[in-house]
Amino acid sequence: MAYAIDRYPCAESPRLGAMTLHPVTESVPRARRWFRKFVTPYQLTCSIDDCVLLLSELVTNAVVHGTSDAPWLVRVEWFRAEASLRVEVHNPGLPESVRLRCPEANDAHGRGLLLVDSIADSWHAGPSRFGGTVVSFEMANTWSPS
Repeated sequence: MAYAIDRYPCAESPRLGAMTLHPVTESVPRARRWFRKFVTPYQLTCSIDDCVLLLSELVTNAVVHGTSDAPWLVRVEWFRAEASLRVEVHNPGLPESVRLRCPEANDAHGRGLLLVDSIADSWHAGPSRFGGTVVSFEMANTWSPS
């Protein structure tokens, strides 16, 4: 896994950090662990546990639903967007396949985006600037406005 952390974000470079992960199930706990380690010093006012849960759901979806004929990676980036935290998860899947599901009570899968929708202040899915799909969420009022 490769990762980067930007210790001094500014308006010209609002990215706080990034990591790339292999598309395997072991990457999900790794993403949770590293994300928590990287964002803790920023003293977020939102729940880090909620952010980690949402990240976990999006990385799981990226690993499960990402597809490519060539070797590929899951890319995670997080940004300060004014007073909000935005987390993006990129994979080579098809953007049109991202949708909220309405699983039955006994269904084992299909609740990830429902969690994101209910906990995050907003979320988005669409084409990634790297090709494939990006799914992101925002937590508002994470920092005091500058």
